[in-house]
Amino acid sequence: MAMKLVKKTADYSIFKRSDDRYAVKDANKNAVNGEEKVKILLAEDLIKVAAAAAPEEAPVEEETAEEAEAAAEEPEAAKEESEAAEEEAPEEE
Repeated sequence: MAMKLVKKTADYSIFKRSDDRYAVKDANKNAVNGEEKVKILLAEDLIKVAAAAAPEEAPVEEETAEEAEAAAEEPEAAKEESEAAEEEAPEEE
């Protein structure tokens, strides 16, 4: 794994790895990881971090008064229709 030195400062060294990612080592040649590594790479304009997208809340669909009335009438209308059909149907004996 050949790493190429990109930038060296008194505090850290930045290397580019063969897989095009970056490695950061501190002055003691210890690996720097996590938030500290991200801060260093951002400061050197080597990476761009996209802000985490806040999950969008699904808009709550509120029933309008008309929709609520229509929903309430549908079962009643179906019940009335079935009763009317029973009265019109001849009885079989």
